Amino acid sequence: MPSSDSRQGHHHQRVPSAAVHASVRLGLLGCGTVGSAFVRLIHEQQDYIEARTGCRVEVGRVAVQNANRDRGVDLPADVFTTDVARVVDAPDIDVVVEVMGGIEPARSLVLDAVKAGKPIVTANKELLANVGAEVFAAAEAAGVDLLFEAAVAGGIPLVRPLRESLLGEPIHRVMGIVNGTTNYILTRMTEAGVDYATALAEAQSLGYAEADPTADVEGYDAGAKCAILASIAFGARVVAGDVYHEGISAIAAADIGYATRKDLVVKLLAVAEREPNESGAGRTPVIGVRVHPAMLPTTHPLAAVRESFNAVFVEGAAVGDLMFYGRGAGGEPTASAVLGDVIDAAVNLRKGSHATVGTLGEATIKPIDELVTAYYIRLEVVDRPGVLARVAGIFGSNQVSISSMEQHGRGEEATLMFITHEAREHDVQATLGALRELDVVHRVGSVIRVLEGDL
Repeated sequence: MPSSDSRQGHHHQRVPSAAVHASVRLGLLGCGTVGSAFVRLIHEQQDYIEARTGCRVEVGRVAVQNANRDRGVDLPADVFTTDVARVVDAPDIDVVVEVMGGIEPARSLVLDAVKAGKPIVTANKELLANVGAEVFAAAEAAGVDLLFEAAVAGGIPLVRPLRESLLGEPIHRVMGIVNGTTNYILTRMTEAGVDYATALAEAQSLGYAEADPTADVEGYDAGAKCAILASIAFGARVVAGDVYHEGISAIAAADIGYATRKDLVVKLLAVAEREPNESGAGRTPVIGVRVHPAMLPTTHPLAAVRESFNAVFVEGAAVGDLMFYGRGAGGEPTASAVLGDVIDAAVNLRKGSHATVGTLGEATIKPIDELVTAYYIRLEVVDRPGVLARVAGIFGSNQVSISSMEQHGRGEEATLMFITHEAREHDVQATLGALRELDVVHRVGSVIRVLEGDL
């Protein structure tokens, strides 16, 4: 996208009421996979939306880096521009749709559009996970919508229930699968028996994974989404840097095989949870936010979430457990979520109202060292008398109790696989450090947290 510097000299002004136009005119910042799918969806659903809401929405202008590139959408050539001011500042644009991604210049453009009185719809998880509190506060001060359903789980309606339907519900935990790329890879490793590299190559060939898959496979993408969900669910400022994250690149076929034998499934989970008894008036909530692989029983609903689908559990005090499931990525599902927000913003604009996320307060982030759960640990060891006793002694001396153990192989190339009883992360890390110092341990392999306590 063009630099925000190209807009110098333009003066912000309050946008006239949308009622002066025959329709609500949309200005897009970006027109890539999601943006072009959104334009096509507008054309398909335009009459239906108008019949249902009495509000006609149309794409008025699209700011892109290259106005001459064919984007596969049916729009007049003069709708495209490289001048972002024609979207952000123009009085004939009523609602700004930001689908360009990244923090800058998206942040500056969103803030300027808000100051100009324009509601914002964004699919930008990176923006919200890093400077969400700033843009939320700016939108609230300006009295305009800032809607972002598409930023977390593609086409799954999740943000709106959290910020509206469950606003009065004390949420204990939000947990789920929020990255379709890693879920596809783990599904292929589990069901087809392929190794990680093969499953990743398949995901890339299908367009699920980028040429550089780091953001997905190392948990950064899921971490950003986890920060946004925690902020909305708990009304607290949580940023991407607060989220502990591990990816799936170290998971081996041996780990998947062990899980299968034990009726477990490996999934990359995003977990945001508030400590109990910490939600009283005037008390700063203690929030744990983390992304990591986990083994969970095949009977758990998340275990059945396959391929690129996403699913999120929300656990509330009165409502109990809710599960949201669907396609979490892809141009069309994401564009559908963007369109839903656009309709809300257009209707609210006509009514002179706007949605709110409320005030985001301070939070204390719970260190990962304080997590208590069960663990799967794989060790490569020398197989000779006394080795198992020495290894078990390390576990015991660090207050980590062993629930079960398997051995595979003999001689110099034996593998030990353990599942522990529930233990503190700090104690498990101390155990792993001591095991690495043992001369009979060649390597500490995978360490995967196990859901549902003792197994």
